[in-house]
Amino acid sequence: MDEIILTQPDDWHVHLRDGERLATTVPYSARSFGRAIVMPNLHPPVTTTRQALAYRDRILRHVPPGNAFEPLMTLYLTEMTTGREIEHAAAAAIAGVKLYPARATTHSEAGVSDLRRCDEALACMQEQHLPLLIHGEAITPGIDIFDRETVFLERELGPLLQRYPRLKIVLEHITTAAAVEFVRQAPPRLAATITAHHLLLNRNDLLLGGLRPHYYCLPVLKRESDREALLEAASSGSPKFFLGTDSAPHAQSAKENACGCAGIFTAPAALELYAEAFEQSGRLSHLEGFASHFGADFYGLPRNSTTVRLRRESWSLPAAYPYGPDVVVPLRATSTLRWRLLC
Repeated sequence: MDEIILTQPDDWHVHLRDGERLATTVPYSARSFGRAIVMPNLHPPVTTTRQALAYRDRILRHVPPGNAFEPLMTLYLTEMTTGREIEHAAAAAIAGVKLYPARATTHSEAGVSDLRRCDEALACMQEQHLPLLIHGEAITPGIDIFDRETVFLERELGPLLQRYPRLKIVLEHITTAAAVEFVRQAPPRLAATITAHHLLLNRNDLLLGGLRPHYYCLPVLKRESDREALLEAASSGSPKFFLGTDSAPHAQSAKENACGCAGIFTAPAALELYAEAFEQSGRLSHLEGFASHFGADFYGLPRNSTTVRLRRESWSLPAAYPYGPDVVVPLRATSTLRWRLLC
């Protein structure tokens, strides 16, 4: 196929940041996606419905004229989140509540150390049909960074599914074959998002020939066998797996230093990168379900009525984009891509 027409896709996991950086991040997400689940790990985090709605207003100011992009807002779960706040969130059409294990990733210092302390909020979420969105990594000191996802599945997610038998859960940006199998075996109320970078890269890309800071993300890239399992799951046609870019920009100066930040900026070519991955699997015809249908179905939202078109065409991303007072380097900067979104 030299052209693909898709129902307008959605991004079920994205970091847009805040302030003047929205001038870069919002238009690039709006270029490809009709809706996006916006992560709440600002500094300070978005912990209340009032803060989420104010953040939504700031995002909407940067949507290009004539574009119908809709940010879907989330709350940042803390051990102080109350059932009453969850009720406010559900009444205001907040799309979900995000669980960050404390210190697991960027701006997760206010996250959860003990899930049992969140029982009031989780029980109310179950009653209000508000999904829990999980960064699935165990944070106990001594756990190997490459094993944190697998340990989380065993110690935290399995018991959580049993304690809350009606709670809808999205295990976000899965990275391992173990996570693929766990999601497949779980009830239909558990689904998972998969990023383009985890479909295209493995830990050799990060480490061989020198440390490549723009390939560093959390959860970290895993083995080639894990990448292959993710690609098979994403392109399988299973409705339990859908698109979530986890596009997470950091200024170039914050990535290229002695303690570089975790996050990969994929928004400028997100759909093109997914098309490349699905072409590798020989299942381009399954891209539409993964990108455009399954996420909306899981969240109980209508599928988009508009379409987008991808064409097989060689082109290159620039070396960097403006990012507030700095610049941000996208994944595959200056490299040739094989697919192009026609805007």
